[in-house]
Amino acid sequence: MFLPVIMAGGSGSRLWPLSRQLNPKQFLPLADADLSMLQATIKRLEGLGSGLPRLICNEQHRFLAAEQLRLLGLEQSKILLEPVGRNTAPAIALAALQACEEADDAILLVLAADHLIQDVEAFQASIQTALPLAEAGKLVTFGIVPTHPETGYGYIERGGKVGDGGFAVSRFVEKPNLATAQDYLATGSYYWNSGMFMFRASRYLEELQQFRPDILAACRKALAGGSEDLHFTRVDTAAFTECPEDSIDYAVMEKTQDAVMVPLDAGWSDIGSWSALWDVSEKDEQGNVFKGDVLDQRSKNTYVHADNRLVATVGVEDLIIVETKDAVLVAHKDHVQDVKKIVEQLKTDAREEHINHREVYRPWGMYDSIDNGHRYQVKRITVQPGAKLSVQMHHHRAEHWIVVSGTAKVTNGDQTYLVTENQSTYIPIGQVHALENPGVIPLELIEVQSGSYLGEDDIVRFEDKYGRA
Repeated sequence: MFLPVIMAGGSGSRLWPLSRQLNPKQFLPLADADLSMLQATIKRLEGLGSGLPRLICNEQHRFLAAEQLRLLGLEQSKILLEPVGRNTAPAIALAALQACEEADDAILLVLAADHLIQDVEAFQASIQTALPLAEAGKLVTFGIVPTHPETGYGYIERGGKVGDGGFAVSRFVEKPNLATAQDYLATGSYYWNSGMFMFRASRYLEELQQFRPDILAACRKALAGGSEDLHFTRVDTAAFTECPEDSIDYAVMEKTQDAVMVPLDAGWSDIGSWSALWDVSEKDEQGNVFKGDVLDQRSKNTYVHADNRLVATVGVEDLIIVETKDAVLVAHKDHVQDVKKIVEQLKTDAREEHINHREVYRPWGMYDSIDNGHRYQVKRITVQPGAKLSVQMHHHRAEHWIVVSGTAKVTNGDQTYLVTENQSTYIPIGQVHALENPGVIPLELIEVQSGSYLGEDDIVRFEDKYGRA
């Protein structure tokens, strides 16, 4: 048996405007209509007899990750929270240290949450090939059988055979230019570096101790100073912030004498851009991919994602068009790598569209900012059954709540009362208040805020069931 460790960090800025800082691509249903990329990563392990998956994610994504695990019936899975990103070597070190504390030298299968695998049977066969190699103390990486001369991936050169189905790693090479990538493809001995690994937790820690003891020491300190909160593991922020940044490739895999590569030919893609998503999507006879309410006349090789409204295309070719409630992207497929520059510009201009969608998810439900203007803002709020917003107050705004459906339990100063459909209540500036859904159906309400400052940081929390500060 092995323990899946799924790395669910990253921002996915090249897939803006769907992927945002607080709701990145690994939590989105991009290649599957029903499952997010994280959920699909977990589902493809079914039948392998693995232990409960362990997630590593950013602190600000903790409730989003927990909810997606809950929807799969995996509420007991543990989630390691990184207060800051320090690349893959420290993240995996945290998981390995934790696994050694809890189990008898578990074998870890390290996966990224945002990869597409189209042939699950072939993927599982490669895992089975890697398992005895990992049991024997090897550090296994999975090399993707290349289908074209790709310049966006690092490569692994295959050496001699190791065991049944493995190969020694001759070397890792950086992203090549096109001519070099063509040469790699022609030799048949080079594979794309997938960023997936399998090894004993103790073997990874031994190699990390040899080659990057500073990283291991920082991770030990961060984990020792951490705390457990529900199924979350919080590491010590100060200690982990001091940890050096490095990838597992640079820190360990390029230096160890026990690196082994297992080939993987399973329709793999890292969905690193909109053109990559177009490549792997089912197309019509003209090469188009249409998601949502799309009308077209004579367009070719175009990807359209319509979230909320009708998008009509006429006679366009090789375009990416993505519509959300607050942003529209139109890009040529040959220039989609530059989408990240738009995100950088949004950051420079101190705009909010790179951070979150108009719809914002919280541990108790979600809200949609449907209108705003000078001194007012209107939100549509959904509170899940049994959920409760924090006991809080605001220095600069008052709030009106109008219940559309369900029943609200409202704490308003010293009073607690129920508000049902078509009823409303008023929360004055400075009043301590709380909102709860005591019912069995979602609570839907309209919130009208008014005041001199309407930012989300004007919240003073006194009590919160979700452990937020």
